[in-house]
Amino acid sequence: MTLDTDHIHQLLHDGVRDKVYPGAVWAVGDSGGTQASGTVGVLDPDHPAEPMRLDTIFDVASLTKILAVWSTIGTLVEDGKLELDSALGDFWPAVTGHPLARATAHQLLTHTAGVPLRANLKNLYGTDPQDVRDGVLHEALHRPPGEAVEYTDRAALILGYLVEHLSGHTLDRFAAHRVWQPLGMTDTRFGSLPAEAAARCAPTELDETSGAHLMGTAHDFSARLLGAVCGIAGVFSVLDDLAVFLRHMLEPARSTQEPGFGRSWVKESLQIQTGGLLPARGLFWHPSPGTAAEIDDVWVHYGFTGTGMWISPRQSRWAVLLTNKLYFTRDREPLTHVRNEFRAVAFS
Repeated sequence: MTLDTDHIHQLLHDGVRDKVYPGAVWAVGDSGGTQASGTVGVLDPDHPAEPMRLDTIFDVASLTKILAVWSTIGTLVEDGKLELDSALGDFWPAVTGHPLARATAHQLLTHTAGVPLRANLKNLYGTDPQDVRDGVLHEALHRPPGEAVEYTDRAALILGYLVEHLSGHTLDRFAAHRVWQPLGMTDTRFGSLPAEAAARCAPTELDETSGAHLMGTAHDFSARLLGAVCGIAGVFSVLDDLAVFLRHMLEPARSTQEPGFGRSWVKESLQIQTGGLLPARGLFWHPSPGTAAEIDDVWVHYGFTGTGMWISPRQSRWAVLLTNKLYFTRDREPLTHVRNEFRAVAFS
C-alpha cells in the first residue's frame, strides 16, 4: 500500500486551522491491520493542552446505522431469521394492517421504503418510548415503496425495532453479543457513557440546557428521547474498534471469533441495490462521492457529528476519519471538502 501521509496530515491540520473541527483521528488499513494512522488538533478548544488521541471516544452518530443495525440485520439474514424481500406485514404483527406492512427490509436498507423523511418523534408521538414505537410503525407512508431513493433516519429506527422483534433482545444487547464482543470491540457501546469513559470523549454540540458541550451523551435528539438506544444514532466508539470492524468486512476469516454477519452479507451490501433509481445505494452503504461503484468500488457511511468510514473490497482497503466538527457548526460543507480529499488520498 502506498499512501501519501504527508498530504493527509496537511489536509487535516488545515481543517483544524480553519476551525472545521477541533481535532481529528484517522487511519487507513487493509485486512491485515492498520497501515497508517494519526491525530491532529485538540479534544476541546477550551483545554488546548489536551491533544486529540488515538483512543479518543467519539459519538459516531449515524455510523450507528452500520455498527448496530446493518450488522445485526445481516446477522439475522445469515441466521435464516429474515428474508429481505418479504413484506414486513407478512411476519411482523406490529405492522400488519398498517401502511408499513407493504414495505420490505430490503427497501428500508436502500432507503426506498417510502417512509416519512423526517423523524420529528417528540412532536408527533410524545416522549413515551412505546408511543414513539407504535407511532413510527403505524405511520402513513410518504410515498409508495420502491418509487424513489430518499434518505431517512426512520429506516434505521424501524430496522432497529425489527432486530429487537426477531432476536428477542434489545438492540444494544444483540449488537454487543453477536457483533461487538466477538470482534473484540471493547470500547463500542450505546451511551450515555460512565464518567471515566466520558472524560475520553470528544465533545460535540453546546447543550443549551447545561451550558456545556455534550460529552458521553448522544448528540442525536431521537437517541436521547429513546433512552440512548435506537437504530438512528447513540453509539460511541474508537478508532481501533472501527478498524477491527472494517477488517472483518474485508476478510471475515481473520476474526478470532465468528461474529453474526460474514462474507455473503458484506458482498450483497456493497453493490448497487437500487436498480435505475438515483442516488445509487447498496444496503445502507453507498458509493463514495466522486467515485463510480463499478470502477472504484469505494463505499462510505457518514455520521452527523463529523465521523465517516470507507471500505473497498476491490482495493482491499478501508479508511476511518473521526472528527468532532459539530463542536463548531452544523454546516456540512467545510467537512465535505475534507472528507472527499481524504478519501481521494486514502484510495488513490
